[in-house]
Amino acid sequence: QVQLVESGGGLVQAGDSLRLSCAASGRSFTGYAMGWFRQAPGKEREWIASIWNGGYTFYADSVKGRVIISKYNANTTMMYLQMNSLTHEDAAVYYCAASSAAMRLTRSPDYWGQGTQVTVSS
Repeated sequence: QVQLVESGGGLVQAGDSLRLSCAASGRSFTGYAMGWFRQAPGKEREWIASIWNGGYTFYADSVKGRVIISKYNANTTMMYLQMNSLTHEDAAVYYCAASSAAMRLTRSPDYWGQGTQVTVSS
């Protein structure tokens, strides 16, 4: 059974850093594109970062320069999102996703995680 499980969310203060993790299991994700999305209350889910096979990375303008996405393939594929200089705008539920076709990742990924909450206080 394929599973994507996020962790690392929580309550942080504005200006803090946080690293989210996504453990992907149940199949090989070596050739998959993977990414992070987030959804704030009352807003649509938005894509924020992707990492393609070969290590190519892409970021939304809203987070560019403040986040780093990384991925490590082993028995369980691990993906991370290092977030720095957090603001109230970053408060959301964060989801990881995976797609066998890189170009579909931002629109219709094959797999989703259940999400992890990030809350930013002042």
